[in-house]
Amino acid sequence: MSVVGEKLQPTIFERGRPGRGGGKIPHPAPDALDRIPAAARRTVPAALPEMNEPDVVRHYVNLSQLNYAVDTGFYPLGSCTMKFNPKLNEWAARLPGFADLHPMAPDEVAQGTLQLLWELERALAEISGMRAVSLQPAAGAQGELTGILMIRAYHHARGETERDEVLVPDSSHGTNPATASMAGFKTITVPSAADGGVDIERFRAALGPRTAAVMITNPSTLGLFETRIGELLDAVHEAGALAYMDGANLNAILGRFKPGEAGFDVMHFNVHKTFSTPHGGGGPGAGPVGVGEALIPYLPAPRVLRDDDGTFRLERVGERPTSIGRLRSFVGNTGVLVRAYAYLRAHGGSGLREVSDDAVLAANYLKHRLAGSYDIPYDRPCKHEFVASAATIKKRTGVRTLDIAKRLIDYGFHPPTIYFPLIVDEGMLIEPTETESIETLDAFADALIAIAAETESSPELVTSAPHHAPVRRLDEAAAARQPNLRWRAMRGAETPCPD
Repeated sequence: MSVVGEKLQPTIFERGRPGRGGGKIPHPAPDALDRIPAAARRTVPAALPEMNEPDVVRHYVNLSQLNYAVDTGFYPLGSCTMKFNPKLNEWAARLPGFADLHPMAPDEVAQGTLQLLWELERALAEISGMRAVSLQPAAGAQGELTGILMIRAYHHARGETERDEVLVPDSSHGTNPATASMAGFKTITVPSAADGGVDIERFRAALGPRTAAVMITNPSTLGLFETRIGELLDAVHEAGALAYMDGANLNAILGRFKPGEAGFDVMHFNVHKTFSTPHGGGGPGAGPVGVGEALIPYLPAPRVLRDDDGTFRLERVGERPTSIGRLRSFVGNTGVLVRAYAYLRAHGGSGLREVSDDAVLAANYLKHRLAGSYDIPYDRPCKHEFVASAATIKKRTGVRTLDIAKRLIDYGFHPPTIYFPLIVDEGMLIEPTETESIETLDAFADALIAIAAETESSPELVTSAPHHAPVRRLDEAAAARQPNLRWRAMRGAETPCPD
């Protein structure tokens, strides 16, 4: 029980009763309907629920309390998605000068926002070792598409239209091959070597005159830094191709590795992850893109420019005809960018290095603690995340990684990413971030170790989990294939049996 009743309550449609709306909305004018064209009028009233204000508030507060949130508990899928967002950043994003600025305001009255965006671009360029940055893309996937579209424009401008292949390691994010396909390229998958890095011989064999680019996540989704990155990038450029870096794992290398200085030509930043604003649940994002010298002409328009008199403005239409154009309305998700700016200014250079150091330390600590209970596929230091596997547990007891993830809910933890990367059987991708205390890390490790023991002593306890969540295990396949996107009263065979 909670202060507002049972955790799982009827829907707001089921709780509504005619006449309970409270009458606080002013009555319409007598001729209100006459002002609406007859063809646009409803033939029957909208089937909206009617409830009094206290019941409405309690209903939505109860729904909010069903959610697991980064403000209430530990997310072991960390800075790839749910990194803690300092409240100072929320204060900054809500300052009236930023929050109330009309997106079509003239440059003269938007100088503060334009200056912040201009300074953020330069901070990201410094962090990445890139020459220029566009803040426009709305998320990492759109940042990827922006990068690949610029690469395509670069090759076409050189007359190399035969370059229609993009090399992607098998440990990449799934968005990488999807992005290449959306841009009209053919994806060539490059397998991993035994140590988790890219198989350099297979990589060289795949390079050729048709190669437009290679997309590499470094550190990879296995949590491993590509130690042969210099050799790989040299081979890419020798073949006349360009190198794209997926920056989703930038949290591991802040202040320690600059992709632009290493030889990457373009990368995206998930500023909604690396620099706060958690992205879970499809919330607002921002995926700026940084480029080297060769791709500057193709950056999305408009860019924020600083004139000789110190004022700031947006590029004018047609000012840079080589641009690939606009990828998003206005200049991007400004609220997210303000949060990122506040995060960067609060930490500074030394603070960002400490962020990565602590994230790497936390991941390696958890990896060491879990090594005796789960398989650790790659026996070398990880970065800010690592992969553990329940493959041996499954062979011995029949308990799967999915079961272990569901059982973690009973221990009060959100499960980590499971079954990804796909190249690890029964894998769990665990990413603690830099903000978690040693007590939280130990409690999480203790829970996973205890569950591993339960798979031996009481496997049915794990396979039937969760036991203490608001709902038990759902049919995820049916939910994906036959989603119920709107409420309606159940009838006949749809009605669940009472139990």
